[in-house]
Amino acid sequence: MAVDDECKLKFLELKARRIYRFIVFKINDQKVVVDKVGSPDETYEDFTAALPANECRYAVFDLDFTTSENCQKSKIFFIAWSPDTSRVRSKMVYASTKDRFKRELDGIQVELQATDPSEMSFDIIKARAI
Repeated sequence: MAVDDECKLKFLELKARRIYRFIVFKINDQKVVVDKVGSPDETYEDFTAALPANECRYAVFDLDFTTSENCQKSKIFFIAWSPDTSRVRSKMVYASTKDRFKRELDGIQVELQATDPSEMSFDIIKARAI
């Protein structure tokens, strides 16, 4: 499975320059490519709306939060989105290529696997960040 150079470039821009809030990736013709990007002013709800209900995707989300000590922090999440309603073959392809793709993105701090929107609610994301 090849990874398009644009995937790595966009991720570096998210990590270093913070010009994106999220990036959604998809597998297209045996290659991981960028599907959608979210601007820095987009919310977590915009991100979840960008994930298709019936298709698998990989995604990264840059979460800004405040700790209990009132410190501003940021964490980069890797989310493997594999809804129950997606095709079995698609789930297998995404599951088998996830680790290799994740290695290409240096700087992932938290990983999350979700098959249903309730498994990646904002409260769960926030709890995993702290």
